[in-house]
Amino acid sequence: MQFRHLRYFVKVVEAGSFSRAAAEIHVAQPALSQQIGELEERLGIVLLERSSRGVRPTAAGEIVFSEATEILRLLEQLPGIVRSSSGDVEGIVNFGMTVAIAGALAGPAVAACKKALPNVTLKFSDADSDVLQARIEAQTLDLAVVFEDHFMPNFSRHPLYRQRLYLVTPERLEGYRGTISLAQAAKLPLVLPPLPKHRRIVIDRAFAEAGLTPNIVAETDAALSELSAVRSGVGSSIFNAGTFENVYPGAFAEPLLIEPPIFLTCSLVSSGDVPLTHAGEAVKNVLIRFMKDQIAANTRPGAELIA
Repeated sequence: MQFRHLRYFVKVVEAGSFSRAAAEIHVAQPALSQQIGELEERLGIVLLERSSRGVRPTAAGEIVFSEATEILRLLEQLPGIVRSSSGDVEGIVNFGMTVAIAGALAGPAVAACKKALPNVTLKFSDADSDVLQARIEAQTLDLAVVFEDHFMPNFSRHPLYRQRLYLVTPERLEGYRGTISLAQAAKLPLVLPPLPKHRRIVIDRAFAEAGLTPNIVAETDAALSELSAVRSGVGSSIFNAGTFENVYPGAFAEPLLIEPPIFLTCSLVSSGDVPLTHAGEAVKNVLIRFMKDQIAANTRPGAELIA
């Protein structure tokens, strides 16, 4: 078995078809099929279910995919690990940031990491918090800045700050400025993420504790789609951001703080099972300092540092 077999297999599973994988890695499809056939022959088991709609891993294939992903990740990091042991920190670090703050902070965060760790190669992703956490569990991300609301046993977490939730509207609500009660927010048409998204869990809990039933008119599992629906006038949203000027300048009315307050915790998370490399730990430390400096400088409305 060769590393090439594992790389090709992982690409095919990720792409969902031989043709898409072949196009992505610039390998002829017959050659790619041959490599996967060789891998199945060496292991003595079928790894992929093939159909007219594409391919999907068998139960054995899922195990091989998980293990191969980790093997390839370690292989990719090996040169940096070796060089870091005798000099400056080197290596490759995959990190992500929730889209709720990436528009304002992703660029400065990457710049801070590159300034402090010039020999570390950063691979950055932005997505909803739930997506980033799933990628950490799948070991395709090393660490991520996410919003969450409860203890996660499979993760190592470093809480950074508490973020208050706001009511986001396309236009200013007559008679309201600065704040709105939870009871008043419950009467408005709302666009929210579906369960079991962390933000939705927190919002539902707040309404339930107040004995209120929210008027939910639409659900979407992507934050950008949610904000797009608000911009289009479908309804309002309850969001973990007090400004959108860095992403959608002038697109929304000034967000209103909800009373009583609803909080999400912003944390830096990594796998609880796979320790970070030397480079990963270095990036983690830079990100912790960077995020806390941003909150201390009041760049995030509604944010409160966690001691």
